[in-house]
This record gives sequence, C-alpha cells and structure tokens, in this order.
Amino acid sequence: MQYDPIKRSLGKVFNNSPFTRKLFYNLLDILLLRSWHIRREIKQWAEQNKGAKNILDAGSGFGQYVYYMAKSNHNWQILGLDVKTEQIDDCNQFFGRIGLSQTIFQYADLTKISFDNKFDLVLCVDVMEHIEEDVLVLTNYHKALKKGGVLLISTPSDQGGSDVHDHDQHEDGAVGFIDEHVRDGYGIEELGEKLRKAGFSKSEIRYQYGPPGRLSWKLSMKYPILLLNVSKLFFVLLPFYYLLVFPLCLVLNFADVRLKHQTGTGLVAKAWK
Repeated sequence: MQYDPIKRSLGKVFNNSPFTRKLFYNLLDILLLRSWHIRREIKQWAEQNKGAKNILDAGSGFGQYVYYMAKSNHNWQILGLDVKTEQIDDCNQFFGRIGLSQTIFQYADLTKISFDNKFDLVLCVDVMEHIEEDVLVLTNYHKALKKGGVLLISTPSDQGGSDVHDHDQHEDGAVGFIDEHVRDGYGIEELGEKLRKAGFSKSEIRYQYGPPGRLSWKLSMKYPILLLNVSKLFFVLLPFYYLLVFPLCLVLNFADVRLKHQTGTGLVAKAWK
C-alpha cells in the first residue's frame, strides 16, 4: 500500500487556491497524530530559543511543517529539502504567493548534503525509514547543526510502525501498509546508538502512537486510504466519514500526546550537538 498516489490526488483537489492549500495544512495538523507530537516539540523548542533562527526541514514534502513554522515565526529562515522536484517547485510557488519569503525549497539528496555549522534546528519527519545509509544522513545533520543545535526526528518504531505486524495486510503478499520503507522501524536503543555514532552528545527518544494513537491512526488515516486505493469514488464519502470519526480522533490524539507510552508504533527523537 502506498501513500504517494493518494497524496497526488489530494494535492490536485487542495491546490486550486492558497485558501484550499492552507485548509489542507490545517486539516492535516488536526488529523495526523505525528503532527500533534511534532508541533508540540517545535513549540517547546521555540519557547527556549527566542530570536532569529535558521531551520532545516530535511524531507519537507509538500511543506506542511514549513508552513506551520513560518507563519508563526517570521524571523526564522527555513530551508526545505526534498528529492521530489515537483514538490520543490510547487512549494516555492505556493509560499511565494502567500508572502512567506523567509522560506525556500531546494532539491537535495540527504546522503550528499554538506552544510557546516548552519542550522539551529533540523527537522526530519517520516524520512529516516526511507534511507538505507541512515548513519551517514544523521552525520550530515550533525555537521549541519550549530553547537547546541537540536535534531528532531519522527519515525516509525520497530513495534509495528510500518504495519508489518498487521496480518490482514499480508493476504495479498504485501510486507506492510507502507511499502516504500527500507526498514520496518527503529528500536529506541538502535536509534540512540546510531545518533551517538553520528556524533550527537545527548539524545532523548520516546514512543508515540501508543494504544490511543494506534486507534486514531486506523480511523483517521489507514481505513480512509485503504478505501481510496479501492476507488476514488470514496472521496465523495470522506466528509461524511470524518464527521462521524473526527470527535473521537481528537480525543485519542490528545490522549496520545499527553500520556507516556511503554511501547508504540512511532518514535520521537531529539538529539543535541
């Protein structure tokens, strides 16, 4: 099962105007549990790091997190990097239209970036699970950060983060719900060791997507995507579906962010240079 075809279809719908694009970002912030965790971490970091900052979004995609950071922090200079040129071109055009001139998007292979002592914060959301040479990329992040800078990562865990333990998905031979991943997910000790190898002096890693988060993800993302992969006609039914599940997903997301989980299908990692 793949996200990209659905992303492209949604992009065509919401890219009609700046208003609908902003609406799309806001809907993602509400529905995507990882966005709840990432925005909370960014907000806490910003409270402790006032003033002008240089930020790198490594794997910026369609610009959701760049938009969140840029709209509320006009003195932050934000660089978004991605390997998909169509997303880079689209984001540069959109952010230029809405006047967020402190942002720029560029094509980059994260295994080959060579920034040196440039950024206060490096953000990496749902990227590391796609990269074979992960220690190399983490080392590149470390080099790119200023002394005292922070790397913030969100990635699937080895507790079923790519849905590899969902046996219903194996009947058709699939290896997981998201088959673009090069690994099933990280263990906390594994990721911590790789961060140490990359040069980071300190790290904090915790689980996200505990029991409430897993249920929320199935209701808000997995089941709708499965239906949309069957037929695009389900786009018509989506608003009615979300009217039913939206209140419950909000409660579940709030609980997942506030609770401490002994296990979970996702990880949030912070590492300091």
